[in-house]
Amino acid sequence: MPNTRCPQPRAHAFRALIAITLTTTAAAVAAQGVEREETQSRFQTTWISQRHGTFGEQRPGRLDASKYSSDNPPYSLTAPRDKTYTFSFTGYFGVRPWEGGELYLNAEVTQGVPFTGGLIGLGGFYNGEITRAAGTHPEAYRQRLFVRQTWNHGGGEQAVDADLNWMAGQVDKNRTVLTVGNFSTLDVFDRNKYASDPRRQFMNWGGMTHAAFDYAADARGFGWGAAAEWYQGDWALRAGRMTGPVTPNAQSMDLKLLKHYGDQIEIEHDHQISGQPGAVRLLVWRNKALLAGFADATTRGKQLNWQPGFNGMEYILDVRSGNRIKWGAGVDFEQALAGEWGVFGRAMWADGKTETYAFAEADRSAAFGLSGGGSGWQRPKDRMGLAVMANYLSHDRQNYLASGGISFFIGDGWLRYRPETAIEAYYSIAVAADAALTVDLQQVRNPAYNADRGPVTIYGVRLHAEF
Repeated sequence: MPNTRCPQPRAHAFRALIAITLTTTAAAVAAQGVEREETQSRFQTTWISQRHGTFGEQRPGRLDASKYSSDNPPYSLTAPRDKTYTFSFTGYFGVRPWEGGELYLNAEVTQGVPFTGGLIGLGGFYNGEITRAAGTHPEAYRQRLFVRQTWNHGGGEQAVDADLNWMAGQVDKNRTVLTVGNFSTLDVFDRNKYASDPRRQFMNWGGMTHAAFDYAADARGFGWGAAAEWYQGDWALRAGRMTGPVTPNAQSMDLKLLKHYGDQIEIEHDHQISGQPGAVRLLVWRNKALLAGFADATTRGKQLNWQPGFNGMEYILDVRSGNRIKWGAGVDFEQALAGEWGVFGRAMWADGKTETYAFAEADRSAAFGLSGGGSGWQRPKDRMGLAVMANYLSHDRQNYLASGGISFFIGDGWLRYRPETAIEAYYSIAVAADAALTVDLQQVRNPAYNADRGPVTIYGVRLHAEF
């Protein structure tokens, strides 16, 4: 099965970067004490190294050889003790070209390799950086290039803290925001305070966003499009349309936004409970693209008597149509507790009739966790978190995999279905003002939804710095 999720090398990253850099100041402006930044020059670098222990399938008698035939070998991660790493270095450059306007350019260098066998074997992957890994040689590319325009409508001022792709300043509580260009859907939608960034928080995909949120994006997680946000009091409404890949999980983008696209609408309400801030979000999304239905792929397999076809056992590649609809809906919440601690939760349902477009192999997903800091033991800049995540497959996808079909990231030639569950815990140690060393532990049960596999424990170390 081809490793279609890994992007192909590209080498055109810094031509536009030079032009923006020349307009910025010679040094980045520190966020502390600055009311308004007119330019931004920031950088981040992240190194993640992970290993997994012995898989449960090595236990004698665990697998039924008559089910997992040699003609269709298991695709779950099978190396007994394996390792993976990713490295990224990103430049974030911004300027205010006119009143209310912000222009940002991100250029990134990436390097890394997945576990043996490529990006296969899990519904929710272990590292949110892994889809950008380009191999053992560093590769450069333009990550984002977008404009954000804000129209203020009163209601009192709110401070905007300096962060990556956010210049320090003030905005009105009531405002309209338009983002246009090359960015990620997750830059605007499902922005959870406690679980959204694998470089700072949970590494597992279920900690980035809903695992069942099959948001339109290229293989690295970005696209072209526009998103509008309207803030009024304690409410926010967001709507956006983004490009998806020409074929599922590919790097090449389909720019025909009137024909193929990913739409999303999100409603958010902010609140306070016992004086502590929180938020609840409802997200609905809809994709229209060149996709295959699992029922059609299963019919194709039956026609071939479950023997290899044009694309082996990946029958989904044989039955795609250009105007198939895939959609889903989910809820998300975050709630601050006493001190630095807070809890979060997510749950999403997708229709489950259609193959994965651009994200995880999941049709239903849920996650719950908590996160906090180390002020209680005189480590105020340390961070830690604990989360439980669960992913589920639809009946149509189960039938396809159980009959012998193969998908992009999962498929063992047979399936004794169980939900894929993961527990992740991390502790981030502040080793300098803007650098942290994180130890991470994930235990995944029923990898690739197969009760005959796992559990597997994944040990990780992350070094992250911003400057």
